[in-house]
Amino acid sequence: MNYKRRDLISLTQIRDEELSQIIELGVAYAKGEVNEKLPLQGLVIGIYFLKTSTRTRTSFSSAALRLGAQIISYGPNDLQQNTGETVQDTARILSLMLDGLVARTAGSREDMETLASQDNMAVINAMTEDEHPTQALADLTTMIQHFGRISGLRVLYLGEGNNTAAALALSLSRFSGTQLYFCTPPGYGLPQETMLLAQQYAKQHGSIVIEQHSMVDLPPEFDIVYTTRWETTGTIKKDPDWKEIFRPFKVSKVLMDKYPDAVFMHDLPAHREEEVETSVIDGPQSIVFKQAENKFHGACAVLHWCLKPTGNF
Repeated sequence: MNYKRRDLISLTQIRDEELSQIIELGVAYAKGEVNEKLPLQGLVIGIYFLKTSTRTRTSFSSAALRLGAQIISYGPNDLQQNTGETVQDTARILSLMLDGLVARTAGSREDMETLASQDNMAVINAMTEDEHPTQALADLTTMIQHFGRISGLRVLYLGEGNNTAAALALSLSRFSGTQLYFCTPPGYGLPQETMLLAQQYAKQHGSIVIEQHSMVDLPPEFDIVYTTRWETTGTIKKDPDWKEIFRPFKVSKVLMDKYPDAVFMHDLPAHREEEVETSVIDGPQSIVFKQAENKFHGACAVLHWCLKPTGNF
């Protein structure tokens, strides 16, 4: 079947208008406003996860099925890469049989780009160690749902400068007037390359991206307080006492009371009473579970954008 193949490996590889297009499509799916039924009927999507996943794996599997595609799921021990076959050969074989591949490696982006090096199969990055692009797309979909806009939003991110933080920096900075403050523990900030690129985007769009390693001298108002689990999938902390280093960056009710008009976001899974108090995640300011639901709507949008048969939406 002929279709317009697109990969989504990194947010840096798509244009501003494409980023907005995917987010707007996610909002349309969330509102039930996509009229075309089964747009991916007849396609076969591989779901290839080398690391654990609840939301991302379920959202893409469910989205593919509901959009009319069929899926083949692979776990970490299912492909012959486990016995020494190269990523290049694996990609070549899968591309002869699949229309798309949703992959979580939690390793470097290099393997993901190798999977995408063939010409037949669209490849979607469901998380690498340096970026979680589909999480950011779900997050921005949630922001539009709640605020009616992205431009001008003020976001405080607390915790490790991990792949979710990187994706947030590389996406939110591309909307005019946004302010994104990263408060990360010393030694656990965003990679310098990511920050420099996000700040370049910010300069182009009249937005702000700042990183600091303490909780002092923060602006008096935010629209969103965001955190993630401190133990990112597949990573190990270099400091034996790392939890003490992270403790000042916990999201508490006291902190949320300083920003009574802000909402709380978390990419989940949460370690309650570590990075966030239960009273916050279950409290009136939390939109965490709406955010999680938008993983599904975002997955619909990404699959649609990457694999839609030739033609317009």
